[in-house]
Amino acid sequence: MVCSTPLVENSNSMHGGQQPQKHYGITSSISMAFPREVDHQYTHKLSEAMKPFGVFEDEDELNHRLAVLGKLNTFVKEWIAEISETKNLPPSAITNVGGKIFTFGSYRLGVHTKGADIDALCVSPRHVERTDFFDSFFAKLKLHEEIKDLRVRQKKINSQDNICIIDLLFARLALQSIPDNLDLRGDSHLRNLDIRCIRSLNGCRVTDEILYLVPNKENFRLTLRAIKLWAKRRGIYSNMLGFLGGVSWAMLVARTCQLYPNAVAATLVHKFFLVFSKWEWPNPVLLKQPEDSNLNLPVWDPRVNPSDRYHLMPIITPAYPQQNSTYNVSTSTRTIMSEEFKYGLSVTDDILQGKTDWSKLFQPPNFFLKYKHYIVLTASASTEENQLEWIGLVESKIRVLVGNLERNEYITLAHVNPTSFPGNKESCSENEFVSMWFIGIIFKKVENAESVNIDLTYDIQSFTDTVYRQANNINMLKDGMKIEATHVKKKQLHQYLPSIVELNRNSNGGASKRASLDGSQLDSSRDTDSGTPFNSPNSVCKPSRPAASDTDDRWVLLT
Repeated sequence: MVCSTPLVENSNSMHGGQQPQKHYGITSSISMAFPREVDHQYTHKLSEAMKPFGVFEDEDELNHRLAVLGKLNTFVKEWIAEISETKNLPPSAITNVGGKIFTFGSYRLGVHTKGADIDALCVSPRHVERTDFFDSFFAKLKLHEEIKDLRVRQKKINSQDNICIIDLLFARLALQSIPDNLDLRGDSHLRNLDIRCIRSLNGCRVTDEILYLVPNKENFRLTLRAIKLWAKRRGIYSNMLGFLGGVSWAMLVARTCQLYPNAVAATLVHKFFLVFSKWEWPNPVLLKQPEDSNLNLPVWDPRVNPSDRYHLMPIITPAYPQQNSTYNVSTSTRTIMSEEFKYGLSVTDDILQGKTDWSKLFQPPNFFLKYKHYIVLTASASTEENQLEWIGLVESKIRVLVGNLERNEYITLAHVNPTSFPGNKESCSENEFVSMWFIGIIFKKVENAESVNIDLTYDIQSFTDTVYRQANNINMLKDGMKIEATHVKKKQLHQYLPSIVELNRNSNGGASKRASLDGSQLDSSRDTDSGTPFNSPNSVCKPSRPAASDTDDRWVLLT
């Protein structure tokens, strides 16, 4: 694996000819400069500019989260002791058997926002089975009145106590007991574990490694809060849809901190855009040199794995087994993010020159004025419960549609807006529950042709077949679940968007009033397509209006 730092500026020693200081990461630092007073002032202004967006948690909510996690940790210890007794462990062993709750993700990194979920991991000794976790521990939690909602979902327990939502994973280690001071960073903990436990441990191990590898945790945290807010506001925060998720943004910020180890947040935000607007993708971003722990687990390595050579924007997790956290990135999403990095650099240049303030960095783009052509993707179901399931599956496959469109010889870029919108009441004649996504399209200019007929029938049908096949494989597909795709020109968007969205050409970037534009997007998804194709229901795809030909159900666009 190779990684090149795209800037030539270099200063890994102190002024006055002193000895070089320790460098962080796989290269020397770009600059060891310490902050000036003005840098601290800009950092204070950055922090104040983020407060209206609710990115900081107040002390009461923080204390409530700590109390809930403490109770959960106690429940885990009690439960493991009870399970140990049923499995005839001696009393002396039961006394010391332990068990522990670990956190990971944004909460563990210290960058969680108000009301955000907590990602947590229950770690048990070797004699506790996964089935015990989903049976007896689930039953134990149901007995507690303070837990208002509890359900098993996608191998997770979702426990809600007042405003504190916890997504809980499970892993059993090959240990007789789990001490309170257990550190999961050691690779030896992965020995003799099944792949599900290794995956469950991965979140904690990656998060802890990131924190270990940054020079200054507080500067890292404030910078990451700013970058995550910026990414959400600019519509590029969604691993599921081919952008970047939380852990990927954290690793990019961590790498910036390594390159500028003494800088404060305002400087680091600016340097973040400087570094990654010039990064020579697909050179990978690495926080440390990968190590082989001789456990024969699959790791990201393009020298060995041919499929890894096709990853467009690799950001490699620092804990063994190293993985690429951005395998979902497509040509279009990389292009969009690269442009956003350049835009961020331009804005922060102006901020640090006193030409504008930090609020400009967090202005959302006007997605609905950016393109001449859009595809409106509609997912509908007859009940609210069915719709929640259906839109989750459809959204997890939208990147398949983007990939299909990218491979069309007449399409230059397909840009999906991560925010979904409710359907108009007028369009809900059969199904009451409707969600819509919008994909902006740029077509290639064809020389010496005033208009070109572009047939998207195969691209759309292939996508819908994928979704229906997956729904059929997991027994999700129910009567009333439908997907439709419609070509819409920019001037027709008002017919589809809800009234809460403004299409103001003079709005200087802020088209949507939807609070969901500021919210977190899903960070992960798994493709499990398999089996034979399932025939799609009729009327899967609406022909474009106007279209070159509406005599059949072919997707033909006139550009």
